[in-house]
Amino acid sequence: MSAMTDYHVRRVSDLIIIDLQGKLDAFAGAALDRAYAQIGQEVKTILLNFGGVDLINSTGIALLIGLIVQATKAGRRLLACCLSDHYVKVFQVARLSDYIGIFVDEATALAGRQKSEFQL
Repeated sequence: MSAMTDYHVRRVSDLIIIDLQGKLDAFAGAALDRAYAQIGQEVKTILLNFGGVDLINSTGIALLIGLIVQATKAGRRLLACCLSDHYVKVFQVARLSDYIGIFVDEATALAGRQKSEFQL
């Protein structure tokens, strides 16, 4: 079983995009922490691109909740894109979608990041 061993942090305009790869599970915490630590203090919006994620288990959900807490304390907004239909439903049931704006793809997220409504 491989963990989320790869991520890429990039800046697009006024936000940071974290491209996640692999599995979001118990082994992914350190990589997620490293990715988040690369974000400058001035950044107020973070887009998590789940296009390369093939598994999010309950521990991965807990890691995302921790990220929500960190972002909220720092006054940041979290967005997500490229979730499968299954994981969109998981985010809704776990109420992560109350705190993370969910978009179909990166282009839609970039276009709609200023709006309060999200596109599922």
